[in-house]
Amino acid sequence: MSSTELNHAKQRLLLDVARESIEHGLAHGRPLRVVVGDFAAPLREPRASFVTLHRQGRLRGCIGTLEAHRPLVDDVAANAYAAAFSDPRFPPLSREELADLDISISILSPPQQLAFDSEDLLAQLRPGVDGLILQNNGRRGTFLPSVWSELPDRHRFLEHLKLKAGLPGGYWSDSIRAFRYTVQGIGKDL
Repeated sequence: MSSTELNHAKQRLLLDVARESIEHGLAHGRPLRVVVGDFAAPLREPRASFVTLHRQGRLRGCIGTLEAHRPLVDDVAANAYAAAFSDPRFPPLSREELADLDISISILSPPQQLAFDSEDLLAQLRPGVDGLILQNNGRRGTFLPSVWSELPDRHRFLEHLKLKAGLPGGYWSDSIRAFRYTVQGIGKDL
């Protein structure tokens, strides 16, 4: 296990914090305020995360951060609340949905900028392993590594990511910037 990976107990704790933040949101209309000092050092380190919600096997919300700017445990609490109540693709979560809500967390490695031309980028992508951030002309989008299960073809993956970033699917410019990252996935199976 690398120094950045979390053991089973810390993963379970983060899942509990995510659920508690959603429950707190249902009761109080705001995310859980965690006392960062109460948590072990690895959970206090600045890390970026995404929290993904599924209900009955279908996406119910996904919100996260791409750059580490606050303690991981705080990031998870804020993103869990936002995924439940602020994802613009879905209405706010209702109390009735909580019982069968599955929560997963993706903890991102620091993004690594890639050097490439249009074909080099495709060759550098590792399906199922890499998350990708694409930026150009003030637009930005990302796909977590889990998106590879829906878009396993590199060309389609990149095309859909361009669309998500608000760019045409076939768009190319020498000013496009791309960053690769990996995740430690934490799921409901703990």
